[in-house]
Amino acid sequence: MKQFITFEGIDGSGKSTISKLICDKLKSEGYDVVLTYEPTDTEIGKYVQKCIKTKTDPFVTAFTFIADRMQHCKQIKKWLDEEKIILCDRYAESTYSYQGAQLENQINDPIKWLQELSENRILIPDRTFLFVIQPKESLARIQKRDELIPFERVSFLEKVQNNYLKISKDKRFLKIDATRKIDELVDICYKDILSQSL
Repeated sequence: MKQFITFEGIDGSGKSTISKLICDKLKSEGYDVVLTYEPTDTEIGKYVQKCIKTKTDPFVTAFTFIADRMQHCKQIKKWLDEEKIILCDRYAESTYSYQGAQLENQINDPIKWLQELSENRILIPDRTFLFVIQPKESLARIQKRDELIPFERVSFLEKVQNNYLKISKDKRFLKIDATRKIDELVDICYKDILSQSL
């Protein structure tokens, strides 16, 4: 079975809901599971959240995200060594997709630049689930949130979605239609995690 699994997708795609449900399901089956997320709740992670809310320079935001992830990977490595299953809500592809969109007019090939900054410094997941949904539909789902962050605009999320699709060619990625019923999505992910094949 797969041990390190990440959940990706634009805001409102349902990845957080599904990752929590899968964590509960795996635990109920007796598996030792950790559900973690990015940005983390460490000091660096809290600074990342501040960068997002205050529309900090995208270069600063990107570097801070990567610093948070490098620290996070040290903890994930410990969990993996303890043979736990790690479910992570957002990971490297979020940075490539979101900050890649932010930096598109400031640097040539920002996705490649961000990937090179992370190369050999972070862990590679066994599986990345990418929840795909039209930005208009995803935003309709989250309109009732108390506070929408600056990233939550249709035009911006369309760029982010395109970036996700661009970088998810590898067999590690499983693209999933996020408009399917929740129990179907949980079932797809759960069965895939227990399977050794990609």
